[in-house]
Amino acid sequence: MKARFLIPLGVFLGLVVLLGVGLTLDPRDVPSVLIDKKASEFSLPDLFDSGKRVDSATMKGQVWLVNVWGTWCPECWREHDFLLYLAKQEKIPIIGIDWRDEDAEAIKFLREKGNPFLAVGIDPESKAVMDLGVYGAPETFLLDKQGVIRKKHKGAMTPQVWREEFKPLIEKLEKS
Repeated sequence: MKARFLIPLGVFLGLVVLLGVGLTLDPRDVPSVLIDKKASEFSLPDLFDSGKRVDSATMKGQVWLVNVWGTWCPECWREHDFLLYLAKQEKIPIIGIDWRDEDAEAIKFLREKGNPFLAVGIDPESKAVMDLGVYGAPETFLLDKQGVIRKKHKGAMTPQVWREEFKPLIEKLEKS
């Protein structure tokens, strides 16, 4: 009789433990299989001049960031001021990929709020974004001088993420 009572109790406690562990996990913390792999090259129409291209090959030899964003994305709005800081104060080159956006809205946003990007490409077919393994916006990638993805951050770039994860790695990569 006691065994019958203990089996459902044991199953219940096991489920409670699994639920507790699951609740502590960050759903954005999905490892990327692309880390330490060469990024696919992209050549995208320039947001501000459709006759020009934003080409990843022009960034070779530099440590740089790719930021996937859109005006429809609230987290992108939240990180924007910090991206401006990175571009102006930290002098890190940032290429923006405007994703799933209306060109006019993106241009208006950058003109009103400031433009942290060295260049902004538009990705109407989501090819470059899919090649990078993007789940949503914003996502920021750190590429080394050879175009290898060294870091990926899902969500808004914050001073803490920059200070603890990106800046030390950038300093190391710039020395090599």
